[in-house]
Amino acid sequence: MNLSYLGIDISKSKFHVALQIAGEAKNKPKLKVFNNEPSGFEQLERWLGQQGIESVHACLEATSTYGEGVAEFLHAQGHTVSIINPARIKGFAISELSRTKTDKADAQLILRFCIALRPEPWQPPAPEVKQLQGLLRRLEALQQMVVQERNRLETATPKLGTSIQAHIDYLEHDIEQIKQQIKEHFDQHPDLKNQRDLLVSIPGIGEHTAAILLSEIVHWSLFDSPRQLAAYAGLTPRERSSGSSVRGKPGLSKVGNARLRKALYLPAMSARRFNPLIAAFCERLLAKGKVKKQVIGAAMRKLLHLAYGVLKSGCPFNPNIGVAES
Repeated sequence: MNLSYLGIDISKSKFHVALQIAGEAKNKPKLKVFNNEPSGFEQLERWLGQQGIESVHACLEATSTYGEGVAEFLHAQGHTVSIINPARIKGFAISELSRTKTDKADAQLILRFCIALRPEPWQPPAPEVKQLQGLLRRLEALQQMVVQERNRLETATPKLGTSIQAHIDYLEHDIEQIKQQIKEHFDQHPDLKNQRDLLVSIPGIGEHTAAILLSEIVHWSLFDSPRQLAAYAGLTPRERSSGSSVRGKPGLSKVGNARLRKALYLPAMSARRFNPLIAAFCERLLAKGKVKKQVIGAAMRKLLHLAYGVLKSGCPFNPNIGVAES
């Protein structure tokens, strides 16, 4: 079936689109720009209708939260939407020897990527997961501000120190409020709370880490295997070797969700001590000559595999059988 494709280049206030209508591959794509707000989304839908488009495969880059509105709108209208890692778009541009960098050119580049590779459809998160994600990212931002202010406090004059300390106290009050809202959010959504409790049954994963995993994985049930989930987090191994001269050190691919990797680092350190499966796993790797950095990366991946197992089975972690109780 012939499809129409839409490339979308997102910015804070506007988005440029490039439309390739089915059956018109020889014609240049149609270009348009809209405001990045609900009225602009409605204008886009009307414009698509004027072109005779009932269904389109739209692609856009994963750029902060700027693209969420139009992506959710198009999905709700029945269109196929793909949200692409910017690194893939950049690599595609390099493969084309692209030299032009403008909003219109980027929209057309994303359009060509969409036509050539037909990426997997994106599914919006459930409302309760999106709300959890928003709360956790706000908590992270507040905690980062506290660290910055404490660093400033170390070198501040007494007069400035009073102001900085007052701001720290204000931020810490907000942090406690956000933490309470997160707790209440789980209490209001039993299914989400049950998933959190399953994750917490794994030694090394606490409630905060479990919340981050649930908010960042979003659709864990769509992954066919724990390896796919590890790839999504950028935790699969990457090897660099070519011929007889190139022998790069193997490491993590890091092509994936950076928030997941960050969330798993300290839990993996803890699991190495207190999780019997991961402790034994790490000892085997050390015995094979793996360095500490490689072992921690492998422990992060193993921890994510265990998380997938308990969520998939719906049963708490049981070290006697490796993943979950039957």
